Amino acid sequence: MVVGRIGRPHGVRGQVTVEVRTDDPDLRFAPGGTLLTEPAARGPLTIEAARWHSGTLLLTLLLPDGTVVADREAADALRNTMLLVPVAALPELEDPDSFYDHQLVGLAAELPDGSPVGEVTGVRHEGTELLVLRRPEGGELLVPFVTAMVPTVDLAAGRLVIDPPEGLLDL
Repeated sequence: MVVGRIGRPHGVRGQVTVEVRTDDPDLRFAPGGTLLTEPAARGPLTIEAARWHSGTLLLTLLLPDGTVVADREAADALRNTMLLVPVAALPELEDPDSFYDHQLVGLAAELPDGSPVGEVTGVRHEGTELLVLRRPEGGELLVPFVTAMVPTVDLAAGRLVIDPPEGLLDL
C-alpha cells in the first residue's frame, strides 16, 4: 500500500520532501521504520529521521546498503519514488465504516438501482477523501467518500453504491 511519494530535495544535506498518502504519517514515517519502494530497485529505504517543516514532511533516509542520503544530488535521485508498506503489516481497522485505499480500488460502483457507474481506480486525499471512478464510456468521475453519497460498501461482493446528487454524473 502506498503511504507517500518522495518529492524534491530540501536543502543540501540530503533531506527529501514527502507527499503523504496515509492518514497516520507519524506511525508510517517513524524513525527506524523501513519502507518498500516503487521502483523496487531504489529500496528498501530506512527512515533515519523525520520532521515537519511548514506542513511538509521531511525525511532523512538510509539506502539499502546502510549509507545515509547525505546530499542534494542523492536526494534528487530518489524523486518520484513511491513509498510502500506491505498490506500484511497494516493493522485491522476498528471502525467498520473505515477502509484502506487498496480495499476500495477495483470495486464496481453502482447506483442504488444497480445501474453501473464505473470502477474505483484510486482514492484522493484532498481535504476530504475522493473516490476516483473510471466511467464505462471513458473519463473519470470524482465522488466524495462520505456516507451520504456512498451509503454502501460491500467488499465481499466487490461493489459499492453511490447515491449522487442530481447532476453529478453529468459533469
